[in-house]
Amino acid sequence: MYRYLLQSVTALLLLVSAAAHAGDGPSRSERAKLTTTQDAYVAAVRWSDFEGAERFIDPEYLKLQPLTDLQRERYRQVQVSGYRERSSNAGADGSIERRVEMGVINRNTLAERTVMVNERWRWDPENKRWWQAAGLPDLWQGQ
Repeated sequence: MYRYLLQSVTALLLLVSAAAHAGDGPSRSERAKLTTTQDAYVAAVRWSDFEGAERFIDPEYLKLQPLTDLQRERYRQVQVSGYRERSSNAGADGSIERRVEMGVINRNTLAERTVMVNERWRWDPENKRWWQAAGLPDLWQGQ
């Protein structure tokens, strides 16, 4: 009985270990590239350089939802005053999900508000780079 129990526990531990390693997520080099890419994206957004931030947006996303001239003009009307990551976790598909709190100032009224934004980062194995797959942040959220 003891031997059967020991074999069962060992098999269960091996199964759990294999499952844990199957979803390890990005490799070390991919994680390093993610950090570098996110830092550059944050710098662009933090300095309200949305044209620069657009270069980090997934081309597949931009094909489906290209930015209009009106949207570009709206981004010119705001100044980002803060950008703070609140949480980050790995998605089932290997993507990285981030929840970000942003401070936004309307350049015309000088009114500041806080906006919560969700980012989704996707690894592109062909180009060996990360893309922000959720588009530029929605700073108006229904306004």
